Amino acid sequence: MAKVKTKPAAAIDAPQSRDEAAAYVRIIGERSREVARLEADMNDELARIKEQFELRAGPVTRSIEAMTAGLKTWCEANRAALTEEGKRKFADLGTGRIEWRLNPSKVTIRNLEVVIAAIKTLGLPFLRTREEIDKEAMLREPDKARLVPGVSIGSAGETFSVEPFEAQIEGGAA
Repeated sequence: MAKVKTKPAAAIDAPQSRDEAAAYVRIIGERSREVARLEADMNDELARIKEQFELRAGPVTRSIEAMTAGLKTWCEANRAALTEEGKRKFADLGTGRIEWRLNPSKVTIRNLEVVIAAIKTLGLPFLRTREEIDKEAMLREPDKARLVPGVSIGSAGETFSVEPFEAQIEGGAA
């Protein structure tokens, strides 16, 4: 006889009546609001800490920016010597390295329709067409979509959710 390993079922509390189920929903709502309050307190505290450190870092950051600008001015004036007449794009200064790098090119398009029309008129190879499957259309006609080899339409499934009643405050004390 083969031995079968079984795991004990997880012991969970479950309501035993409609009244108990309603109480569970109420408690879930209370605990969810408690978590929301804790998150708000945490975010308030994090905002205070962030502000304190940003205030302390401000003068240091401005000092770094000013020194970097001065260093760049000196390096530009001495670039030929630092780069061996342009043979290198960097210089080792002993305490660190400075370097010059070209930024990558970029294309900026303004008025897309006009640009596309001009490309077509000039016959330039700058347009591409893309073929892609319209899954939304397949969902609208699942019986036809299932006829295509490699296509299957699965169930969207089901989700259980709990929405405790929460009243909204309208207006406020005048």
